[in-house]
Amino acid sequence: MPKTASLRPSLTRLAEPMESLGGLLRDWLPRQRWFAGKDRPVTELGLLSMTELFPGCLHLLIHAGHAGHTGVPSPGGAPPAGDCYQLLLGVREHPSPRLGRALIGRVQDGPLAGLTVYDALHDPRSAQLLLDRLRHPGTAGPLRFDCDPDQPVPGGLVPRLLDAEQSNSSLVYGDEYILKVFRRIQPGVNPDLEVPGALARQGCHRVPAPVAWFQTKHPFKATLGVLQPYLREASDGWTLALHALAAGDDFTAQARALGAATAEVHLALASAFPVGEPGENGHTATAMSERLAAAAHCVPALQPYVPGLRAAFAALATCDAGPPAQRIHGDLHLGQVLRAGREWFVIDFEGEPSRPLSERRSAHSPVRDIAGMLRSFDYAARQRRPWRPEWARRCRETYCAGYAARAGWDPRKKHGLLRAYETDRAVYEVLYEARHRPDWLPVPMAAIERLAVRGD
Repeated sequence: MPKTASLRPSLTRLAEPMESLGGLLRDWLPRQRWFAGKDRPVTELGLLSMTELFPGCLHLLIHAGHAGHTGVPSPGGAPPAGDCYQLLLGVREHPSPRLGRALIGRVQDGPLAGLTVYDALHDPRSAQLLLDRLRHPGTAGPLRFDCDPDQPVPGGLVPRLLDAEQSNSSLVYGDEYILKVFRRIQPGVNPDLEVPGALARQGCHRVPAPVAWFQTKHPFKATLGVLQPYLREASDGWTLALHALAAGDDFTAQARALGAATAEVHLALASAFPVGEPGENGHTATAMSERLAAAAHCVPALQPYVPGLRAAFAALATCDAGPPAQRIHGDLHLGQVLRAGREWFVIDFEGEPSRPLSERRSAHSPVRDIAGMLRSFDYAARQRRPWRPEWARRCRETYCAGYAARAGWDPRKKHGLLRAYETDRAVYEVLYEARHRPDWLPVPMAAIERLAVRGD
């Protein structure tokens, strides 16, 4: 068995300038799928918190500063400007060859000189020890591990790290549970812990309830990870939609049921959290226009369409206020829903990770979620050539019909509201694809052209 390094004597020395790890992490971080600053050079790395979780594994919260940002904490305990990331680092003299993809590098100097550092979530031993921490409530330095005593988690479950592209890291244990480890950390309770717990108390079965979680109290209070039941027989909506397209199958029955499930979750959210007042369209339209201006500055391809897109936001300011603002999913699309048997389930309530946590936890129009799902049908239809616009149109129609039948109001009758939110979502997609998946940029750009020129 590879020898595990003894780290405890090094903790105090490592906690100062991070000299021994800074160079390796500066090169490794921008290559990670979950790193949000790929388009901004990392100018500074600072250590915010470090805990030895168990021998051979360090838990770190680090600050990644970018040009124009400093690492000085803000008043009131807020994090410094820039981004905070959670890392679980394995440290060994001779790591297993199976960890090849997880290797960060060999430390050349400082207290860890001669040791190899790697992403510990790829290490089955570390993953199992992490689950043991979650099964037994307690603390480790500033970290606290909690669980639902009415839902005991068995030990000995074999872990596997999911390889899907996402903004966090997920471990599946024995095909029974899934642990989401948040990578980009912001102060406060993460919605992916808060919302499923609240919905479970409402008796909503569409969302798997959390069974264990861990948090930190330093350098600020924040959620770090959540363990939930894993729906082993489920398939995500994106995969199901692509299979239907490949086979030439109709997807309208599934889309209608998904619309009804979305409405059911929205109704449960409206019962679990305070509901706002209808209106505020003027503020919403202004915020959308500001996001458009920022995106067009970053993605020049957007600039010719700005006048037409602004028209959609201007119309929002004068149209029907629509349903009251409430807690919503915040980033709803086909990849965020699972179908098991004949039932749809909704997962990943974290919202758009690029937006501030306070915004993701506030009330919004449920039309925002609906617009996200409508855009997702369009994304799916464009994954195969020739493009299937009629397939997307039918799915969009039946999804809205299913939603209307359960919610008691029809999104299609809120045309100005729906167009504005769909436009805002498409602008977000353009910026996201330009930064992370440039080959996908034509997909949202096609919607931008449609929304700006035709206004539908």
